[in-house]
Amino acid sequence: MKVLIINTAVPFVRGGAELLADELERQLNATAGVEAEQLRIPFAWVPTERLIDEMLIARALRLYNVDRVIALKFPAYLVPHHDKVLWLLHQFRQAYDLGDAGQGLGDDGREGEIKGAIRHADDACFADCKAIYVNSPVTRERLARYNRVAGEVLYPPLNDAALFTGGEPGDYLFAGGRVARGKRQHLLIEAMAKVPGALRLIIAGPPEDAAYAQELTDLAARSGLAERIELRLGFRPREEIAQLVNGARACAYLPFDEDSLGYVTMEAFAAGKPVLTTTDSGGLLEMVGEATGALAEPDASSLADAIARLCEPAAARARGAAAKADWDARGLTWDATIARLLS
Repeated sequence: MKVLIINTAVPFVRGGAELLADELERQLNATAGVEAEQLRIPFAWVPTERLIDEMLIARALRLYNVDRVIALKFPAYLVPHHDKVLWLLHQFRQAYDLGDAGQGLGDDGREGEIKGAIRHADDACFADCKAIYVNSPVTRERLARYNRVAGEVLYPPLNDAALFTGGEPGDYLFAGGRVARGKRQHLLIEAMAKVPGALRLIIAGPPEDAAYAQELTDLAARSGLAERIELRLGFRPREEIAQLVNGARACAYLPFDEDSLGYVTMEAFAAGKPVLTTTDSGGLLEMVGEATGALAEPDASSLADAIARLCEPAAARARGAAAKADWDARGLTWDATIARLLS
């Protein structure tokens, strides 16, 4: 069976979706009787009018010598094929929940027309899919609410699981993953100014844009905590990320309304590290609670209190052990995942 993985590509931006696509390709090629490749379609959504062109480009593509397509994200999943399985990571949220929240496309004028075109294209695509899987209950709920389509939850397994073995808790809180305004690393720096003691903060990952990277750098400099805040901005080797997770006291991930569990969460739990997150972080809340980490409101004072609570050594050990038990009980494997996607 020849399987083509279709995903979007924003040049020089890599996050969890790209890591998932890479590992999916590797796992498919390790499956007897399967050949797999990726097709990454460049995507830009600024200016807004560009979205129409992007949808037309995807719809106009034709695939040959492909037995099955596994599509992941908008607008790549619009590429037509007679045997297409959708593993939905997220739709173009600016036309759905983020739009409704005033952070995306409006309902009036040209924006309203583009928003309607996106939803119409999605509905037509979903009707043609052989099967629709989603990466979390959050994504499933959005799909049902906006498109009246049922999706089956298929959690992504952890990539490079053998690297996240855990270790003795160190003297730092670690925040990995893509560095972006929507991930809100700035709140951690602001919170650290209110956390007493010698606990350090390490932020490591590729910035989504230079402006936010500079904002974090300036904020860290103004905090007066140069010896306690370390920024490792840029692509980091997986071995380095695993080492930072394994040696952390706890891990932090503060996305706004995340679609999924998040690789940062999964890696931390696999390594037996508790996770700090916020009450509005979406899919993480399926795993992260006071038993396996700490919850805070998305402001510096609440986060500072949660950091102090979570990073007390005995609490970090106990909650980290609970996180590890939770992860192990989920039993997520690539063998089972591939079997579902190829069935």
